[in-house]
Amino acid sequence: MTSTQSEQALESGLIKTLVSMNYQAVKIEDEEALINNFRKQLDNHNKIVLSDDEFGRIMIHLESGSIFDKAIKLRDKFSLVREDGTTKWIEFLNTQEWCKNEFQVSSQITDEGRRKSRYDVTILVNGLPLVQIELKKRGIELKQAYSQVQRYHKTAFKGLFKYIQIFVISNGVNTRYFTNNPNQGYKFTFPWADFKNNHIDRLDIFAAMFFDQCTLGKMLAKYVVLHQSDKCLMILRPYQYYAVEALIDKVANSTKNGYIWHTTGSGKTLTSFKAAQLISEMPDIDKVLFVVDRHDLDTQTKKEYDAFSPGAVDSTDNTKALVKALQSNKKLMITTIQKLNNAVQKERFSKGLQDVKEKNIVMIFDECHRSQFGDMHTNITDFFNHIRYFGFTGTPILAKNANDGRTTKDIFGERLHEYLIKDAIADENVLSFLVEYHGKWKKRNEDDKKVKSIDTREAMMSDKRMEDIVDFILDNYNTSTYERDFNAMFAVGGVPMVTKYYDLFKSRNHDLKIATIFTYTQNEDSEDELTGMNEGFVSDGNTRDILEGYIRDYNEMFGTDFNTDNFNLYYDDINKRMKNRQIDLLLVANMFLTGFDAKRLNTLYVDKNLNYHGLLQAFSRTNRVLNEKKRFGKIVCFRDLKENTDAAISLYSNSNSSEIVLMKPYQSLVEEFNNQAISFLEKYPTIDSISEFQSEQDKRTFVMLFRAMLRLRTQMKGYNEFNGNALEIKDQLFADFQSKYLDMSNQLAVKPINPDAESILSDIDFELELIHRDIINVMYILALLQELRPESASYNKDRKAVLDTVNGDPVLRSKSRLIDEFIRIHIDGRQDKDTPSDIESDLDKYIIAERAKAIGKVAAEEGVNEELLHEYITEFEYLGKPKNEIIKRAIEPLILTFRENQAKKKSIIEKMQDIIKLFSWN
Repeated sequence: MTSTQSEQALESGLIKTLVSMNYQAVKIEDEEALINNFRKQLDNHNKIVLSDDEFGRIMIHLESGSIFDKAIKLRDKFSLVREDGTTKWIEFLNTQEWCKNEFQVSSQITDEGRRKSRYDVTILVNGLPLVQIELKKRGIELKQAYSQVQRYHKTAFKGLFKYIQIFVISNGVNTRYFTNNPNQGYKFTFPWADFKNNHIDRLDIFAAMFFDQCTLGKMLAKYVVLHQSDKCLMILRPYQYYAVEALIDKVANSTKNGYIWHTTGSGKTLTSFKAAQLISEMPDIDKVLFVVDRHDLDTQTKKEYDAFSPGAVDSTDNTKALVKALQSNKKLMITTIQKLNNAVQKERFSKGLQDVKEKNIVMIFDECHRSQFGDMHTNITDFFNHIRYFGFTGTPILAKNANDGRTTKDIFGERLHEYLIKDAIADENVLSFLVEYHGKWKKRNEDDKKVKSIDTREAMMSDKRMEDIVDFILDNYNTSTYERDFNAMFAVGGVPMVTKYYDLFKSRNHDLKIATIFTYTQNEDSEDELTGMNEGFVSDGNTRDILEGYIRDYNEMFGTDFNTDNFNLYYDDINKRMKNRQIDLLLVANMFLTGFDAKRLNTLYVDKNLNYHGLLQAFSRTNRVLNEKKRFGKIVCFRDLKENTDAAISLYSNSNSSEIVLMKPYQSLVEEFNNQAISFLEKYPTIDSISEFQSEQDKRTFVMLFRAMLRLRTQMKGYNEFNGNALEIKDQLFADFQSKYLDMSNQLAVKPINPDAESILSDIDFELELIHRDIINVMYILALLQELRPESASYNKDRKAVLDTVNGDPVLRSKSRLIDEFIRIHIDGRQDKDTPSDIESDLDKYIIAERAKAIGKVAAEEGVNEELLHEYITEFEYLGKPKNEIIKRAIEPLILTFRENQAKKKSIIEKMQDIIKLFSWN
């Protein structure tokens, strides 16, 4: 707990910072004042004086529509027919010269919604409230601020407040931002960061960077994305912002190329779309082409781009259509590298591109680690005379995994920005991996030695081996996918192996919905010997017939009507059903191992050799964030890929980051759980031990201790080795404790876990687990104070117990006198008939008053300005560190010698630090 002054200090400190950044501080008390201020700012921004009727029509225009509709209106201009018959285009936000907007800051604006609300700090742009900042005092978890914003969505935010685009929440030491997208979840709040992905958590530093007028103006104008298909607002994360900015800068101010290294799963589609869109808006750029290397990625990227902005890009079905699109005035388009190569290489197409080859063209190559090292890339880049090209990849070709000695840097030039897998896992944008290795076979001449990996084709394709693997998958599928809450893929070494595995699964008795997809003609452009991504492909006359049979099985399973003639529709349907978890297991040789995102996919079975970028791309199909139940992406390898896995992680993390990227071994989790369980059972040896709990603090302690074990046990259940018999608390006793835990969670108004899905933590459970011990101690003291009853016979004993508890804690001991005096004033004389007071509020007010007395005493003793000492405390609470130049200002009027000055400064600082220590409850 902190005093309420801490929240006020954050607020006043933030406003002071913004004013120093040329924000205009404005006092706005209510909606009427907000509208009046908006009118003045609208006149100012548009250099106009609106009549009452004209302003009224603008307000009518702004009132209608959803949050999404209002976001569109904000960025569009309004055609106002003036009273004299002339037309004036009214601008609400300058999206082209974003620094030339008018920025104001206000605080404690009252919103008379369904429930009266006061908002902490509001940033107004041209008079509209576009950024809302919700502050919580130090020591309060940030999620409470997020929850308050969600409550405002239900009870407040009416009128002009529906134009809010960005929310910022902070408790001073942690700060996050997110868009006005109600109920999207706390996982979609983001920390700001610098160019090197270091988090900017402190509010004062965040404000200096994020609220810089040009930066905030640019975020509002360019980097809040209106997702058209979902009708919601999105905003770029810092690494996406820096990547796009780097690309735009390179196009605008250089003739060089470059590439972006952002790990798989980090939102590359949004980043590339925003980059391509903004580059296409540059007046000297004639065409922007987003180039992929497979038709399925062409289709998928087009759909994702259309979700952001329907019709913004042109996608071509064949080379003839591509040539026609290049000849048109369309600026932004998506195509495959194969079609583009045909267009520039085949005379019947290239002769129609002679004018286009002289245009200023920017090409953005997707997944630039794959097909950019062959002749096609050279053919394309050599054909156009004024071309710049940039690559996006999650797994670049580096010196260590270069097949022919050339790296991504050799092809594309310098790396413009990087965001590695260790960064994404640390930011909780993707999950870690749990990698398991299964299968050891004996060679006939090595009976005394088990061999981890036998890579001969004969051994890999043996009936016994493949039958054992099929049985293993069927036996362990439910465990790996948490009783089918998720689904799985099986990546195998080539089409012949796919067909054999499919037939083996079909011969078994099970109820899994199993499908497969593979190309029945050679796809040379995706072949990559280094990674094994096209390993063992065999194309013969029967392959298409075999696939037709598998598609007939699929049609029977789902009531569809596909065949190889409409293969692309079959692909799209599998894509959709995998994402919706309608397919349990998908068998593939190469397809779906890159560029496919499905949050419900949590397990990848692997029976193929993978290396470096191929390995990490395949593994990364499983690690999309979904919910608390999905804690990692699970990889089950039937070949020994451990050395390859370690090498890939080391390469693509720029360090040895296996402890971040990979989950702990199962046995270490067992040891961790059992250590917790032993301590837990010492405290609660039986169920009866917790049945007589009286105080809320006892219940909270139990809930938190059990929750830690619960979370760990949930994690362990994803391992195939999971066995409750190896744990110190057996299944039945654990279930009994869990019942008590659920009951107490409800009593404490803590959202419980789902009782039907064993050990699944809610978001709130997970967040509460992270509360610090010092906060719990203060909560404990408040609970004890609230329970004190002066009229009871045991009051003196209870009162003494509170003070003994305070004295017994090293952090709280110094505050014993304060607590004693507070009890004397606020509790000792209270009668049974008195209305119970708000102890926390009373204690806050008492601390503020006592601290003010202490500051006044120091000011009198030292002969300095008391207001400056209050400013010193306020700045300390805002910044989290002393600002000693304030003490220097306080001493200046005393006219002291250098030695006296230093002694006086030291004396005052020591006394002020004592006050901070005594009255701070963080």
